Amino acid sequence: MTESTESPRDGTPAPRAAGLKDVAAAAGVSWKTVSNVVNGSGRVSPATRERVEAVIAQLGYRPSLAGRQLRQGRTRLLALAIPEIHTAYFAALAHAMIAAARTRGYRVFIEETGGDPEVETALARGTGERLFDGVILSPLGIAISDADALRGAVPMVLLGERGSDAGAPSTDHFSVDNVAAAAEATRHLLAAGRRRPAFLGAQPATPPGTASLRQEGFELALREAGLEPRAEWMLPADAYTRRAGVEAVERILPRVGDIDALVCANDDLALGALHAFRRNGVRVPADVAVTGWDNTEAGRYAAPTLTTVAPDVEGLAEAAIACLVQRVEGAAPAPAHRTVSHRLLVRESSAPR
Repeated sequence: MTESTESPRDGTPAPRAAGLKDVAAAAGVSWKTVSNVVNGSGRVSPATRERVEAVIAQLGYRPSLAGRQLRQGRTRLLALAIPEIHTAYFAALAHAMIAAARTRGYRVFIEETGGDPEVETALARGTGERLFDGVILSPLGIAISDADALRGAVPMVLLGERGSDAGAPSTDHFSVDNVAAAAEATRHLLAAGRRRPAFLGAQPATPPGTASLRQEGFELALREAGLEPRAEWMLPADAYTRRAGVEAVERILPRVGDIDALVCANDDLALGALHAFRRNGVRVPADVAVTGWDNTEAGRYAAPTLTTVAPDVEGLAEAAIACLVQRVEGAAPAPAHRTVSHRLLVRESSAPR
């Protein structure tokens, strides 16, 4: 009994897709020569390569990804797992990661975790089916140290800081120095004459990470200036969105006279704050100075333009992809934590009074 290949519409047999051996027979070469042409490996004369490529085009041959994986042991596919793809920072990061991988012959697929601890845990451990050669994970629902401890067989690079009390890493990870950058933004405001700054973006219920480190840098700069951080200056935000920025500012409007600056944990919070201040008649920067974080495009066109911490996104992507590809291809140094550079871009929203 033979297997049917009938078309579901008219009952006619569907044409069989050309295989590697079909190309070899039509070109008058061995299947190994065709494989070398497809994979760009081995020694093939220009004339033979041209003949094989012409037959491939004529027959419409498409190499089997599964077969290539079996032969090479790699898919040349990488996964980038980020909390939110719609956030401007992560969108820019994904774009830079894709570009950095493409130059090395790899493709990047994006997984949006939503900060779900179960999803991030599964990605850190790896899946049973090896779909990707490596994973870059930016966890939100679990701590970097937990993701490090969960690491499975699939090569992985983590994005984010581990914390000062963590031991030697078993997984490569990259981060901006959140403490130093937040302190720098706060010092800038203090130097401009602001003496009652608040921090927008506190998240005490989340695992230690970005929010707590940026708040730590804010408090550090205050103490250096002889100012004791006050609980009422730590403004919570469940999400780092523009709506959350608007809602946080509207909650503190009666206290605007007690706050003369706002250090926001990201640009979206800052943009929401600018909007809320503007529609309630609070002048920025005359009444309240505002800083953000991430150097998103919207901040460059805000009114007023937004002072922000600008991490080196392209440098981060290049370094993380290069490190992961090294791991995939079996040549990399011992796992380490590498810090990516940043700079403070001073714009209109934090001008001195």
